[in-house]
Parts: sequence; structure tokens; C-alpha cells
Amino acid sequence: MAVERIFKDEASEEKGERARMASFVGAMAIADLVKTTLGPKGMDKILQSTGRGRAVTVTNDGATILKSLHIDNPAAKVLIGILTTVFFTLMGGFRMAAECARDALLRKVMDNKEDAEKFKSDLMKIAMTTLSSKILSQDKEHFAQLAVDAVMRLKGSTNLESIQIIKKPGGSLKDSFLDEGFILDKKIGIGQPKRIENAKILVANTAMDTDKVKIYGARVRVDSMARAAEIEGAEKQKMREKVQKIIGHGINCFVNRQLIYNFPEELFADAGILAIEHADFDGIERLALVTGGEIASTFDNPESVKLGHCKLIEEIMIGDDKLIHFSGVEMGQACTIVLRGSSHHVLDEAERSLHDALCVLSQTVNDSRVLLGGGWPEMLMAKEVDELARKTPGKKSHAIDAFSRALIAIPSTIADNAGLDSAELIAQLRAEHQKEGCTAGIDVITGSVGDMAELGISEAFKVKQAVLLSATEAAEMILRVDEIITCAPRRREDRM
Repeated sequence: MAVERIFKDEASEEKGERARMASFVGAMAIADLVKTTLGPKGMDKILQSTGRGRAVTVTNDGATILKSLHIDNPAAKVLIGILTTVFFTLMGGFRMAAECARDALLRKVMDNKEDAEKFKSDLMKIAMTTLSSKILSQDKEHFAQLAVDAVMRLKGSTNLESIQIIKKPGGSLKDSFLDEGFILDKKIGIGQPKRIENAKILVANTAMDTDKVKIYGARVRVDSMARAAEIEGAEKQKMREKVQKIIGHGINCFVNRQLIYNFPEELFADAGILAIEHADFDGIERLALVTGGEIASTFDNPESVKLGHCKLIEEIMIGDDKLIHFSGVEMGQACTIVLRGSSHHVLDEAERSLHDALCVLSQTVNDSRVLLGGGWPEMLMAKEVDELARKTPGKKSHAIDAFSRALIAIPSTIADNAGLDSAELIAQLRAEHQKEGCTAGIDVITGSVGDMAELGISEAFKVKQAVLLSATEAAEMILRVDEIITCAPRRREDRM
């Protein structure tokens, strides 16, 4: 008797070699897609949205590219789930080779945390290496200094919410600067005080328009204009009472997520209180964080509301725009990086590049171990894994050997993207790494093998370790697949 089908008619099933091949094809397609963005000579991708406005993004950031894609292949989805946090990929290998490679790195790490000057120099080198493949590469020293100064203010914290990035078109990228304090991208209203010292700030998310019957289709009918005036007067009185409750908190600055209409704005101005309306939600969350306050929505119990504090609030000009500057905030490590540039596309890519550097640096402050870059770690690991493969009996040695070849794919891709002869350079690197204390890597500027220590090309050990282990786990997960089942497409019900 024939076995009944357990899947719907349009569902599909692939087993054995076909399933494995489909997995490998998806993994290789993802690798081919992002590998041309790797290294200082990596290329950009143009991503065009299919949504309203058809927004265009120009980037060589691997995580941004992968998150923007709609992928059907299951193995490719597995890779994207891991690679949006760790961007490189290794194909094949087992934990034995991964542990050997990690041990090789651990024996060569440098840690200068005890020497403040050397540690700051390490951070600068890591920042410049991170930015060398980005749009900021021409001014990488300037932006590396901005990133290091911002991260050092965090005093070991990895909470990047304390670092705000504001983008203002105009000028050049080199005009970007770091400001100690918090900048809110809003203007001070007419009749409001332009400067407040020793500010007590109430951050809120509440409706400050005149209360009305907000039910769709509802109508209020009156038999005379006097009755209409009474309703309007009652609305104003209700708003006046709400404003008095807010003023009763003893504040001199009120920041609201929603609009503040003319009448309450007048009441705040008469009381000498700076009222800032329609601040974006991320802005008020960050403002509450750095000033030590909390976002409030009710005002009946002033003792339960936590106010924010700062030494000075004033209006400043950046280019042609007016902004509000909060200095001397309670969270002393708070700062703002103001990015200048010729267009929104340039500024968006600059923000992504700078964010990458900030993430790497904040992790390096916690784990101060540093490695050389430029393909040096991969060649070091490949050498150790090769030796392990020769010592390992049985079929395991083939997997370990494949792991070694996958490691060499990274420096090989860096060379290919720079238009260099990768086979020649890899052969030279292999020979160099047979020497004791070798620090050789690929110098894409001169197109030859260079000394990474002299060139100041460094990477964070924590990031490299995450790359190694996550890629190994992704490869293992794909290799274990022997069947792919695709469910039948969901049909829309015919409502005609």
C-alpha cells in the first residue's frame, strides 16, 4: 500500500545530496554577494527600496546589505541571521580546527591596558583600520580621533546611547566635530527664554493640544454662540490646570514628545519656562538618560516624577540650522558627534561607518587584547591549522584542511578586491609566516606584503574571536542539513 503524502500539494521536499547542494549554493551566494566589500579597496553596493519613495542606500557595510535583502534559500537565511552581527564568512570546518585557530590567536595577542598612552594608540589603530574600508577613509585619522574620544568618555561602559550622532548637510566631512554635552535637533520657540542656567528638566510624552471630543463622527450641537464660548472656555481651563500641574514640579524646562499648541506655549512662556515640542522619541529617551530624568505622562504626583538636570541650556547654530545645546548634563560621559557632509547619502554612510568604529572600540575598552590586521591573523591561524591537519589521522584531517583553506580566503579576497595577484601574495605570505615572530600581512596601498606592526593595522581580539566562532557554528549548521521542506504558499481567500 502506498504511503500517503503528509504535505500539501504545492509543498516541496528535498533530501540527501539535493538538500545539501541547495544549502551550499545559498551559502556561497551570500559569500559572493558581500566579499567584494571586504578590505580598504572594497566596493560599494546601491540598494533601492521597493517601498514608498523608493529610497536609495549606498553602502559597503555588510550587515546593512544583508539586512536589506529578501532571501528564500534556508541556508542563506541561517547565514544572514549570524552575519548581520559578524560580517565575514568561513566555509566548512569543525570545532577542533576552530579551537586550534583560537589558541594560535591567544598566543599572539597584545594587551597594553596598563599603559594608558599605548592603549590609546591601540584604539586609534583599530579605529583607523575599521574606517579604512569606509567612506571616511580619506579623513580616517580625524574620525578615528572623534570615535576614540567619544568611547573614552564612556569610562568602560558599552552603552552607546550616551553618544548621539547628528547629521547636518553642508560643509565637508572634515568639518564634523565632537561636542561635550547633548544637542537636540529642535528650535526654541518665539517668546521662550533662549538661555537657562541650572536647568530642571521635565521630559514628557503627553497631549498638549486643547482637549476635545476625539471620537470619529462625534458632533457637539449648541443653540447659541454663548454656549460655544462656554465649551471653549472649559477646554482652555482644563489645559490651564494641566499646565499649572506641570509648572508645579518646580521646573524651568519642559520637553514634550508631542506638539504643544499655542495656548499652553503662551502659559509656559509667561511662567519663564522653556517649552520644547515635538522632540523625536529617540531624542527624548536619550535626553532623559543623559540628564538623569525619566519620561512622564501624568503629573498629579510631582514627588513620583524624576526630573533631569543640566548646568546650561542654550541655542546654538550649526551651518544654517538652530539647535538646542544641553551642557553639564548629569551623565558626564554624554557627548554628541555632529557629522557634516555634502548630501544625505554621504551622511548616512558616514554614520554607519562611525557606528561600526564605536561598536568595535567600546568592546575593545572592556577586552583590551589586540591583534595585527591585514590578513595576518588568518595566515597565522591557517599555519597552525595546517600543522594540526597533518598530525590528525582519518577523515577529520580533510575537514581541518578545508578550514585552513577557508581562513586563507579572507586575505585572498582583500587582495582580489584591490586588483592584486592574490595567488602570488598568498604564496609570499606563506613563506613569510614560516619565520619566527612574523608580522606580515597584505599592504593594499603598495600592492605587496607589508609589516602590519609598522603600518599600524590592528584589530580587536574580541571581534576576531567572534568572527571565528560564529562562522564555524554557521558552517556546522549548514553541513548538518540533509532535508529541506518548503511549505505550500498561503492562498488568499476569495471574498467575491
